Amino acid sequence: MRVLFVCSGNNKDFGIVPFIKDQGESLKSEGVTVDYYPVVGKGLMGYVKAGFRLRRFLHGKQYDLIHAHFTYCGWTALIGAGRKIPVVLSLMGTDANGEYKGNNKVVLKSKLSSLLTWLIQPFVSAIISKSVNISASVYRRQKSFIIPNGVDLQKFKPLSPEERNGHLVASGKIKALFLGSRTKAGKNFPLAQAAVQQPGLEHVELIAPYPVTHEDIPWYLNEVDVLLFPSFMEGSPNVIKEAMACNCPIVSTDVGDVKWVLGDTPGCYTASFDPKDFAEKITLALHVTGANGRTNGRQRIIDLGLDMDTVAKRIVDVYKKSIAGSYEYSCVPESHVNPA
Repeated sequence: MRVLFVCSGNNKDFGIVPFIKDQGESLKSEGVTVDYYPVVGKGLMGYVKAGFRLRRFLHGKQYDLIHAHFTYCGWTALIGAGRKIPVVLSLMGTDANGEYKGNNKVVLKSKLSSLLTWLIQPFVSAIISKSVNISASVYRRQKSFIIPNGVDLQKFKPLSPEERNGHLVASGKIKALFLGSRTKAGKNFPLAQAAVQQPGLEHVELIAPYPVTHEDIPWYLNEVDVLLFPSFMEGSPNVIKEAMACNCPIVSTDVGDVKWVLGDTPGCYTASFDPKDFAEKITLALHVTGANGRTNGRQRIIDLGLDMDTVAKRIVDVYKKSIAGSYEYSCVPESHVNPA
């Protein structure tokens, strides 16, 4: 099977974002050949123009399927493919639910993405949502599948002190890691700041190294004492699963599928948007791991089938259904649904 990934190439720090590239590479073990078509352009018209460039690119080439990542890329793929090649669309979160700038506050212009997500659904062969809250935007239920991104367990794993490479300077303080952009409102860096400034956490140092290469993230997750994830809205955040795979303690807001991923793992907690509550959960995480060492999050990832190889098999199954033209709605088992 030969598949073309159509995805944004606009990320100034990474080009094609690492989790998309990792997903493509994981499919090779399932006998899928993946090529990449990065879309470089801004705004809706930039993606429309990219669709006509894609049409020229596809001339004379043979692909069984196009997998588009993000709604705008879905429109690019449809323009490029016409009706000749089936298109599978992966919804990323902000395309379906909008971009958040606060608790229940959506950036107005991002509502265009939500509208385009609604309009595109009759024309694609299948829609993959990363989490239950994203799939709520899919009304074409017969072609809807909920498949979170998988984790590369060879890359993200617990490291011994000898294996760590000393990214962080020893300061004698507990280290709390924030890996998002400090300037992107939806990532809510001010909550992480406010939480570590609460009384009783004077011994905690906040580390915010963004941007970092994907290759360096496993080192950070192994060297810090807790990951802080204070986002206003997410789908199925990759860094939460990566931290779990490294047995890193976590304190996160209750967004996307985070509560389901964390489960009852000691040392991993969800918190409200109140800095005091977030700080209390940091204290709990540090107390648990101070007594017991790191978490057992890696086993939780394995138990949930969120390793990259298992997820790759599920994606290939969607591809086969799409190519065959047979769509059967795949409802996530109840244990996969965030009860919140």
